[in-house]
Amino acid sequence: MKKQLVGTLLAPVAWPALRPRAQDPVRIGFITTLSTPAGYLGEDSRDGFQLAIDQEGGKLGGVPVSLLVEDDGLQLARAKQIIDRMSLDGISLYTGVIFSNVLAAVVNTATKDGFYISNNTGPSSLAGKQCKPHYFVASYQNDTIHEMAGVAANDLGYKKMVILAPNYQGGRDALEGFKRTFKGEVTEIYTKLNQLDFSVELARVRSLAPDAIFQFHPGGAGINFAKQYGSSGLNKSIPMVVPVFSMDERMLAATGDVAKGMNIVTLWNPGSTNPANQAFVKAFNDKYKRVPTVYAAQTYDTARLIGAALKTVDGNLKDPEALRSALRNVTFDSIRGDFAFGKNQHAVIDWYLLRVEADANGKLVQVPVQTIAKAQVDSFAAECAL
Repeated sequence: MKKQLVGTLLAPVAWPALRPRAQDPVRIGFITTLSTPAGYLGEDSRDGFQLAIDQEGGKLGGVPVSLLVEDDGLQLARAKQIIDRMSLDGISLYTGVIFSNVLAAVVNTATKDGFYISNNTGPSSLAGKQCKPHYFVASYQNDTIHEMAGVAANDLGYKKMVILAPNYQGGRDALEGFKRTFKGEVTEIYTKLNQLDFSVELARVRSLAPDAIFQFHPGGAGINFAKQYGSSGLNKSIPMVVPVFSMDERMLAATGDVAKGMNIVTLWNPGSTNPANQAFVKAFNDKYKRVPTVYAAQTYDTARLIGAALKTVDGNLKDPEALRSALRNVTFDSIRGDFAFGKNQHAVIDWYLLRVEADANGKLVQVPVQTIAKAQVDSFAAECAL
């Protein structure tokens, strides 16, 4: 008898509807200083960046992101370990570093297979002949703010000045930048990074009897410098010109009346009527219950800049040239006003002189004095071959 194959008719199966896979978040490595006397610099930077993310419900430029924050402790070896670990884990977009010497420890690894977008430091060594295609500075080139301080000192009529800064890359850039534009006589004094006792230096300032001083000491060191300057009585006879990093909003609250009359050179005015800036200041105050510093402001701007670039490439970091093009041609609503990148991929922005004065209620505030420069291109851009 001939065998027959019998086919079985199966009832149709109801398969679940296929849903598009949610976009994996872009991971951003945020290496910053959260400990040491300079820890609030990293804290404000982190909080400024996180605010931008929270305002978009966990996204930047409509692209989901994940912020991975690590404390470098202002230790180069620790920073190197962090960047190596993040790189091995596949992270290819970084920001957050506060100090130039820490940046030097991480930038080569960060830009080997990824991008570093600086929210703060911009050392001269990476702004000219050694500029890097995957390295962007959304904040400022280190020397520029100090060059602007030199211009301000000229305008204020000072002829003889003592200039002080810590002996590390950022500090050396500070004094070189000031000397590049100041037309008078200077005496240089280098301090130690994170130094807290300045009695020896202040005694020397008194003996030199300058028209004014210029000093760059960020964070806790700057608070101590200002307090000791006041307790020595030098503030009554020798005025001070400083970059905003030597007298930011947190430092002003901590030092009090000794800061009165101080001349501050800055890239951001917290009282600016720029609508984006006003919205940022209010949002930061509402969320963190404190006034934002320049570190929070420029890092918030950095986050929004990154968001604009991510939107252009739809969150795809696998095409480095597309991301680089998006960054170089980025447009976003900066809280600092007009923003562009120079040929060395460093921010081209405006600079201002403020003065610490008492308002009608006796509270010390930073009052605008003048715009020092508009759309200032840094001194090293022409040397960059990008």
